[in-house]
Amino acid sequence: MVCFFEMKGILYLVATPIGNLKDISFRAIEVLQAVDLIACEDTRQTRKLLAHYEIRDKKLISVHEHNEQVRARQIAEILAEGKSVALVSDAGTPAICDPGYKVIKNAVELGAKVIPIPGAVAFVNAIVASGFPTDAIFFGGFLPSKKNQRRNRLLIVRDLQATLCFYETPHRLLKSLQDCLEILGNRRIAVVRELTKVYEEIICGSIQEIITYFSSKPPKGEIVLVIDREKF
Repeated sequence: MVCFFEMKGILYLVATPIGNLKDISFRAIEVLQAVDLIACEDTRQTRKLLAHYEIRDKKLISVHEHNEQVRARQIAEILAEGKSVALVSDAGTPAICDPGYKVIKNAVELGAKVIPIPGAVAFVNAIVASGFPTDAIFFGGFLPSKKNQRRNRLLIVRDLQATLCFYETPHRLLKSLQDCLEILGNRRIAVVRELTKVYEEIICGSIQEIITYFSSKPPKGEIVLVIDREKF
């Protein structure tokens, strides 16, 4: 498919900090200052970022899981008028386990120009900090919350010759680790918490050791699991 960009606006995909507000590029700030509209996951969260960098008087609209379909059409109409829009999530790169896919898809189908403004991605930083191989990586987003679905997902990736990476929530961590132990075997794992924040922590060991650790110390914060391809 050939896309023509004449008379169409530009959709910028602007990565924002995953914790430390200093982790944003000069280019990202320039784009946020210049665009006609900022589409964000939570306007309250984005206003904090804009205030920190003294970006004022910007028009914001929310794009979240409950309104993305409608917003995607609205943003496409704005782009069709030749205006520029920045898409941001609360933290990290838009559309990576966050809303944005439908907005981007509509923009591409419209023929608008889509420009990524690179920045932080939690799972990428977790993997490189884990010390596990980075030649082949599988990122599976959040593991399913239901036990049978979670175990089936792990069965699918069990034999992949790649470092596995998933997001997880604190209240499901131990259940997911137990399923990892039973399905994947006792592999090396890194539990990476609160990246770039005050209580950042990287805990490495076998899955069994990590289960023991968190059984006596309930986890908190945002969590990335990085799992080696080989058994411990």
